[in-house]
Amino acid sequence: MKNRFLLAVLAVLLAMIAIQSGASFAKQLFPIAGPEGTSALRVFFAAAILTLIFKPWRARLSQTGWRNVIIYGMCLGAMNLVFYFAIARIPLGVGVALEFTGPLAVAFFTAKNKRDFLWVLLAVVGICLLAPDIGTSAESLDPVGVVLALIAGAFWAGYIVFGNKTGNEGSGGVTVTLGMLVAAAGIIPIGAISQGAVLLTPYALLMGLAVGVFSSAIPYTLEMQAMRNMPKQTFSIMMSMEPAIAAIAAFIIIDETLTLSQWAAVALVVIATAGSSMSQRQKQVETLS
Repeated sequence: MKNRFLLAVLAVLLAMIAIQSGASFAKQLFPIAGPEGTSALRVFFAAAILTLIFKPWRARLSQTGWRNVIIYGMCLGAMNLVFYFAIARIPLGVGVALEFTGPLAVAFFTAKNKRDFLWVLLAVVGICLLAPDIGTSAESLDPVGVVLALIAGAFWAGYIVFGNKTGNEGSGGVTVTLGMLVAAAGIIPIGAISQGAVLLTPYALLMGLAVGVFSSAIPYTLEMQAMRNMPKQTFSIMMSMEPAIAAIAAFIIIDETLTLSQWAAVALVVIATAGSSMSQRQKQVETLS
């Protein structure tokens, strides 16, 4: 039990690194394919890769399981598309911080004791520190981008809730593939109609493949496996590292520098994550004793 939980923690960390690196690559593709075209390429390649690996036609789900997978896929697709439209207008780190209001709400409403609320509070403080300073760059944020990031957060909350439900039935790899196929069915026509033949250029295809692998195929498979081995609340709190990972990925890939307050935020979310992990391990010890 202990080893399974630690592997789940590692899976979430690797998923966050991959997805935020992919988001940085995606933003470089926006000038060519737009947010909708980039999202279409992302889900196309992700769905194709996952289908080859997990063979979703072997799925044996109940009627409730199929319903959960469809809703999960719809949330997944909408989250991806709306978030790309958001970060086309506002910085990546700010967009992730705003989007995190969704999973943070899941963590808050599923907390069961004071210790759990403490880790959520620390994560909240960290996210607030990652936001731009009031009176400077915060005033230049595009209001439409801010609203879109918050909407993406709501879809992210749905992704967590229904991802957890689908993870309880059948193979995690198969269910995440089915969800990606649902997302692809909705997003690919939008991207194709909007951007047309530009999506078939070599550069767009190559970048789309990279985005699909790093932003979807790798992280969603890892997250689905993690959801099967840790509580929904712990998963949500760990995801509080997303804005910090996004800031670091942006610094490495697109040369965005980190301020002192952002480094302080990184420290707070790391503490919150470590505290959540230690809390979960203690609960497991108490259960086994």
